[in-house]
Amino acid sequence: MPHTVYFLNGPNANLYGLDSAGTYGSESFASIEARCQRHASELGLTLEFRQSNHEGVLVDWIQEARLNAHGIIINAAGLSYSSVPILDALLAFDGPIIEAHMSNLWKRERFRHHSYVSKAATGVIAGLGALGYRLALTAVAELLAAD
Repeated sequence: MPHTVYFLNGPNANLYGLDSAGTYGSESFASIEARCQRHASELGLTLEFRQSNHEGVLVDWIQEARLNAHGIIINAAGLSYSSVPILDALLAFDGPIIEAHMSNLWKRERFRHHSYVSKAATGVIAGLGALGYRLALTAVAELLAAD
């Protein structure tokens, strides 16, 4: 049975690609999701790729993952810097957790230099755009295979 991975995206990720000159590039969220689904399939993973602008929905999905997923990849976006509830939910998850960010947080505003999510994460990938999402999938697949 393939490993299931939840790839959770936070506020405004659905806007990727709408400003090609902006921080997140020109690739749309739907295109990134399609590429992630293909790569997950190549890795033998079942992928639940989700996005919400609401903190409580993300917490619900992390709690759901405790029963249904082997690993979590999360880009909590702006909630990375403020959400203790997301941190607490992640700390209750037993599998590998990869924190992924499209931008390099440490090249941005100072308030982005601290992420609550990082305290629960097995590892962090940041600053590589959509490539980071592919790398996060590869990392979680390898961590799960090592178990």
